[in-house]
Amino acid sequence: MQIFLIALLIVALDQATKYIVKEQLSGGAAPVVLIDDWLKLTYTENSGIAFGIDLGGRAVVTTLSILATLGICYYLYRTQRKNIYYRIAFGLIIGGAIGNLIDRAFYGQVVDFIHFDIYNGMLFGKYVSLWPIFNVADAAITCGVAVMLIWYRHVFEETPTAPVKAMENPPSTETAPNAPSETPNPPANPQN
Repeated sequence: MQIFLIALLIVALDQATKYIVKEQLSGGAAPVVLIDDWLKLTYTENSGIAFGIDLGGRAVVTTLSILATLGICYYLYRTQRKNIYYRIAFGLIIGGAIGNLIDRAFYGQVVDFIHFDIYNGMLFGKYVSLWPIFNVADAAITCGVAVMLIWYRHVFEETPTAPVKAMENPPSTETAPNAPSETPNPPANPQN
């Protein structure tokens, strides 16, 4: 239930922010500077997957997104862990995946708008932006993966094992000469 609520919250927040950005910044509007020109709201549309990588058009990207979302849901169903961090992480990941999937399925592209303008400039003769423009869904997926990695590292951290010590006097496998046998003697054969 918590996973569903977190996912629903992420989808609602993602779709609401994308709607507002489309209404206010689409059509060539200048980016909105939030913090000293390094954090801006910049409207862009991404028809590919992460970082704008194009894999062959809308149908391919949408199909891959659906398969990835179904795979995440299947994994969630199969593991059904009760840890709160696990539920938070999967809620974030599923909410982000569904938020971007809605855009891909209905509009053919995803609206991105959060822009950390850490470095923009020329590098080896090419224009480079150090950080890609992203959205709430992308941030939720990234945070969910980070929580999972931290949680898994914490839970599955290897504990050092004590080295196996050789036994000083191992028990003998031989039987003492007059010791009773552990196996019972077979019954005597009666003679006619």
